[in-house]
Amino acid sequence: MKKALNLFFTMFKIGLFTFGGGYAMLALLENEFVSKRGWMEKEEFIDMVAIAESTPGPIAINCATYIGYKVSGFLGSAFATVGVCIPSFVIIYIISVFLDGLLNYPVVASAFRGVQVCVVYLIISAGVKMLKSLKLSLFNTVIVSATVIVMLVCSFLSRDFSTVLFILLCGAVGIVYQLIARLHGERKK
Repeated sequence: MKKALNLFFTMFKIGLFTFGGGYAMLALLENEFVSKRGWMEKEEFIDMVAIAESTPGPIAINCATYIGYKVSGFLGSAFATVGVCIPSFVIIYIISVFLDGLLNYPVVASAFRGVQVCVVYLIISAGVKMLKSLKLSLFNTVIVSATVIVMLVCSFLSRDFSTVLFILLCGAVGIVYQLIARLHGERKK
């Protein structure tokens, strides 16, 4: 129960101070659960993010549920999930009630613009950390390069870039690559 409560308050804190959604939260989650507490290895964290991205639902909730379950079973997953959700729910509710009136104040509007810059930094920081932790291999280099090229081309041409489709496509390419590697390994024997 103590670990579950610890998870709740940790996730509550992360949920309270993360602006910009789940991707902005990844850097804080990694710092808290990999670097500070050592409850996960870096490789497992990266795998968790991949699973959380490719399963239905918000990535922040999927990550919280996974981490909670790993650390303290079902109770931990419930506490971590609720802990990460409460701050967002309360903040969104308060903002929805007062937002129109608040945005009329230049100081508040400027604060929101400042927060936007911080969100971009958090997302880029999480991406760079994940990129650094990838094992350097030809396959990973090709996948990352192809993803960046397609993303940039789609952005410059003002075309929709379906992240869901790309996640599924890259997952399928990874499966095919693994199958080919296994077949090739069996032929050598």
